[in-house]
Amino acid sequence: MGTHYKGTAKEINSLNVYIKLIRTSDSIRSRMNLLLQEKGLTESQFSMLDTLFHVGPLSQSELGKKLFKSGGNITMVVDNLEKRELVKRERNNNDRRLFTIKLTKQGKSLIGKLFPKMLAPLVDEINILTENEQIEFQRICKLLGLQKTADKQTKPI
Repeated sequence: MGTHYKGTAKEINSLNVYIKLIRTSDSIRSRMNLLLQEKGLTESQFSMLDTLFHVGPLSQSELGKKLFKSGGNITMVVDNLEKRELVKRERNNNDRRLFTIKLTKQGKSLIGKLFPKMLAPLVDEINILTENEQIEFQRICKLLGLQKTADKQTKPI
């Protein structure tokens, strides 16, 4: 479904790209989230466990930057994962105000088992595209995602 907006061709095309990108993302995310719900995890919790598993321990601010989440959201996710004993906070020796977030043994075990179970259906979802289409899609998404918004002043609504 595209836009019903009656504007210029450029406006209509931009809206249609945006609508299709968001609807595609939401569609895939909703199917993937069903798998996470079975494990009692949110998408943010899974993303944090995945990042810590593959990147290693990070500060809360580094996690926020990697996951595009606010400091408050990161704190809430860490709190909830810490209650489940999946992550732990360790005070930074150089700056006692900062904490490094690390996976616990239980956290490593959970994400180590869960990641392959999440990856297989994701591969199935994406394999509707050829390898060349996947590479081109990645290129286009990166191009859109890396635009410098600081150079473009948006006017308040």
